Amino acid sequence: MSLKKLTAALDECSRRGIKADLWLRDDDAVEPTLALDILLDLCGSFSVPVTLAVIPEMTTDKLATHLDASDIADVAVHGWSHVNYAGDKEKKQELGPHRDPAIVLDELQSGLDKLHDLHGRRLVPMLVPPWNRVDAGIVTSLADIGYRALSVFGPEKNTVPPCLNTHVDVIDWHGSRGGRDNDILFSETAARILRTAEEGGTTGILTHHLVHDDTVWRFLRQLFEVTTGHPAARWRSSNDLVNEISP
Repeated sequence: MSLKKLTAALDECSRRGIKADLWLRDDDAVEPTLALDILLDLCGSFSVPVTLAVIPEMTTDKLATHLDASDIADVAVHGWSHVNYAGDKEKKQELGPHRDPAIVLDELQSGLDKLHDLHGRRLVPMLVPPWNRVDAGIVTSLADIGYRALSVFGPEKNTVPPCLNTHVDVIDWHGSRGGRDNDILFSETAARILRTAEEGGTTGILTHHLVHDDTVWRFLRQLFEVTTGHPAARWRSSNDLVNEISP
């Protein structure tokens, strides 16, 4: 069972005397929902911090008020509207080269400002591009409008602002659009942890609470049980991690 691979990876970190840092990013939050409450309750029961990538245009103070009851949730900026501007034969993008960069940057500035007004200190000045895609020309201007980090999916690149990425996606977007096989997820998590043991960095888990099924919830519960019970694993908030990579 691949759960044993995860334990073995953490044991290897213990043998080396290092910590395996993990963080959790959940995309597409807009308003309070039952699915969001399930996620927050699960994270809270294991004291696992979660970063909610919130869509600024759609959200209101209802979400902000709801999160006031939680001490484990941070908020990041999930684009502006989560609208696709790419062509029919292209991969979906809101922040691609399809519009005037000045318009895109103005929207991203508005998103940062709106979420700051709603969430205050809960906001992490980190951009989470919808569909994990953003034009390189936009990235180079993010620091100028107040962003301190960028978070997409996959290996980190050398960017300014720096990347705090996710590496394990729980959803099978190209197949069932439900939860991926748990053994595969545990294997990927273990492999990423071993890579960070060699190269440094973090292991980012990517979730989307609105489309979770029992397979996803089962994976998260088992992941939290194993990692929070292991001395080598350390769940980090994105706020703390961003402060480390972008002081």
